[in-house]
Amino acid sequence: MFGTHFYNEGIRKLVIAFGQVFNNIYVQNTAADGAVTKRYRVPLAYAPKEKFLVRLDQQADLENRNFAVVLPRMGFELTGLTYDANRKLNKMNKVRRVKTNEADGKKMNYNYTPVPYNIDFTLNIFTATAENGLQIVEQILPYFQPDYTITIKAVPELEIVRDIPIILNNVNYEDSYTGNFDRRRAVIYTLNFTAKTYLYGPMTNQSVIKSTQSDLMTDMPNASREERVIVVPKPTTADADDDFGFTTTISFFTDGKNYNPVSDTDEWWKNKWYFRPRPKRKRKVYGNYRKF
Repeated sequence: MFGTHFYNEGIRKLVIAFGQVFNNIYVQNTAADGAVTKRYRVPLAYAPKEKFLVRLDQQADLENRNFAVVLPRMGFELTGLTYDANRKLNKMNKVRRVKTNEADGKKMNYNYTPVPYNIDFTLNIFTATAENGLQIVEQILPYFQPDYTITIKAVPELEIVRDIPIILNNVNYEDSYTGNFDRRRAVIYTLNFTAKTYLYGPMTNQSVIKSTQSDLMTDMPNASREERVIVVPKPTTADADDDFGFTTTISFFTDGKNYNPVSDTDEWWKNKWYFRPRPKRKRKVYGNYRKF
């Protein structure tokens, strides 16, 4: 847009972080005496609910692990993005970081205030039995009260790290049947979440200003500088992203000179009236002598 390409991978990082939250859930089966007979991790994939349902309809034995798709299984997807005006901040604020490279030396990278967005996710849990479904749900719900916060490196170049709360909105439950009524085909839990994140625009850079000089003079033709104000950071080694103060030096002059930005020195200006060459007057000859 506007001819500037940038990609901070903000949404991609959020999708990956959301999946990592649910990527380590286990289910175990026990015998009548309480001994664990089987324990395995629940697979997680980024896929819509309809894709799983179509595949499950084509498979008879949902617990046969010789098939490619077995239950229990989880899938999640991004379902929408909504602008959040309640979290809007002053858009002229900047985040600054000074970086050094061999080609350009020190450069100040900066970015303006990010844009707040709510990103909706849906997590689907598919199990062949109600017991396995309850095991998975109970490993998730206690951590959302109603939100769980994750940390994302939003813009590594600016060292921006954001805490993103993920809010659990609701949980829906569904049973799917095929064949006889005494055979439960699949148990489906649908959990809806909202992640309150921020999206950053393109990063810009500029040179670092380490000193400013202002010359003050009387408002009259051909005036020379009478006062000079120089401001430098304190300490002088501070960068734009450091916590620093300022040192102000004020000097007064009566020598009639002005600052020349080309030579970086104070000089007599050649365009001042007393440096202008006087025009030559025409000479007239009267008799044996010349009169000016």
